[in-house]
Amino acid sequence: MSSAVVPEWSEEIRTLYLSGAANQFILSGNVNDRLFWRKGDEARLGSLLDYLREEQLEKFDVILTYDLGEGLRVNAAGEKIFSQWPSSRSGSAMPRQPQEAIAYISHYLRYCCNLGRTTGAGGAEEEGADEDETHRRVGVAVIVRAAHLVLPAVRGGLNYELNAMASVVRSWATETHFLEHNLTTFLITENLNDLHPLIVNNPRVGQVRVPVPSAAHLEPALEHLAARYPAALSGFDGALEKPAGQLAGATLSSVEGLLKTNEFSGESLSHEDLAELKKDLVEKDCQGLIEFIESHRSLDDVVGHEAVKEWFRQDIALWRQNDLRAMPMGYLLCGPVGTGKTYLVECLAGEAAVPVVKFKNFRDRWVGSTEGNLEKIFRLLEALGRCVVFIDEADQALGSRDVGSGDSGVSGRVYSMMAKEMSDTANRGRVLWILASSRPDLIEVDLKRPGRVDVKIPLFPATTAEEGYALIRALCRKLKVDLPVDAGEEIAGMIPEWVTPGAAESLAVKVYRASRTRDLGAVEALGECLREYQNPVPREVMEFQIGLAVKEASDMSFIPNAFRN
Repeated sequence: MSSAVVPEWSEEIRTLYLSGAANQFILSGNVNDRLFWRKGDEARLGSLLDYLREEQLEKFDVILTYDLGEGLRVNAAGEKIFSQWPSSRSGSAMPRQPQEAIAYISHYLRYCCNLGRTTGAGGAEEEGADEDETHRRVGVAVIVRAAHLVLPAVRGGLNYELNAMASVVRSWATETHFLEHNLTTFLITENLNDLHPLIVNNPRVGQVRVPVPSAAHLEPALEHLAARYPAALSGFDGALEKPAGQLAGATLSSVEGLLKTNEFSGESLSHEDLAELKKDLVEKDCQGLIEFIESHRSLDDVVGHEAVKEWFRQDIALWRQNDLRAMPMGYLLCGPVGTGKTYLVECLAGEAAVPVVKFKNFRDRWVGSTEGNLEKIFRLLEALGRCVVFIDEADQALGSRDVGSGDSGVSGRVYSMMAKEMSDTANRGRVLWILASSRPDLIEVDLKRPGRVDVKIPLFPATTAEEGYALIRALCRKLKVDLPVDAGEEIAGMIPEWVTPGAAESLAVKVYRASRTRDLGAVEALGECLREYQNPVPREVMEFQIGLAVKEASDMSFIPNAFRN
């Protein structure tokens, strides 16, 4: 290693290797991104492979790189040494097929290890002997790019050829003669779940995560890029700390692509542009697995639920004061369908003024893809800083401890990954989880326990005719239909029981339609709609879901008196 300023994960590799704790490393995460680093006074921008060759492995003599597309290659500086190997194919066709390439690499590594045993510490067979590159202790590094394509995690059934290759690669990190030699191997994959378990579960392997660049990493990169793209960054007058903070969570490749586009068009980025641009960049990088919830609402837009709003406002105040000890790890919003769980999250997003990320359909039909999608999402959350994570229909999305045969165990693995991420205490005050479900009884108890979900908030329909009318009136007002404050006895007597925000919105649309198409006044139109009204949710379903919400509530102050019994 040089004296260069290097990423933290690189120092982790250096420590593990020099201490003898590991000589094989799995690099996962943001491995396809561009990297920025400094070597002395020189700023460098390149791929992960560039960084490994130039920085991490600069003192290794021979660097072998293999991937399915280009086969096996040797670095230029090590070509002469490698060609001295009697079995070398240097200068002719190198192996391309995985099984042949792995066997070829292993053969060379064993040759170097055997050679090293016959060489003295001074690098020659005997004192005074001429140094011969074929007889000195050669430092060898092996890099397997897209290792999940070479050694994939195949579940279900035996694949003897694949298992044999995985066993050989595993031996490079476990056999004594490999450990005693100046040898290291790097397996590069985006997701650990995509790689063969024989390698991933090897305790002698160092698992190192390459993160999405944080604001602290983006700022020096932007300073370097400002010289290349002056027009694109001219609007910040050299003060790049704020744009770096706003773009945190996007990959450096996508940020550089954005700068290139703006530089070409001669347009300068502005602070106003960055929020929308970051949203687009991150959603593109995550391949549609997440979306950002944008909201211009606040908790003032929520009708009713005063105790709930007060609790949220207290937590937001603690968050802003950076007093995180009383901050919950997560919330569970439960209650009958239509009670406004998603709307409440949108209003909370506007009030808190932090990014709110919503999980989309991360489940995939291909074996291992679902777990890989979750890994991508977790990497994003790590880079975003403070954010809210919203999981709607959590009873369906979070998986189950009971691993059935119907989904090849995917549900169980999703449950395990979510449970681990949600209970990480390092996320307190940084990632706030919000789960929403009308069937909280179907969510695993362990996922709802304190330490993962500390506050369980039930949302209920209106309990009185006055509350129901106030809800309908508020939603009619949004459609420019003005109802009087006092409903009057006739209208009050027609208000249905247990009006939910969803039902009230549907009624408000009908009132608006009737007032427009039949030229009726607001009160008359409401009366017409109420006479023909039928609750969209059967009473027995509503009763059942209200009962579930009451049982889940973590604080009695959230429960109206009408439902406490």
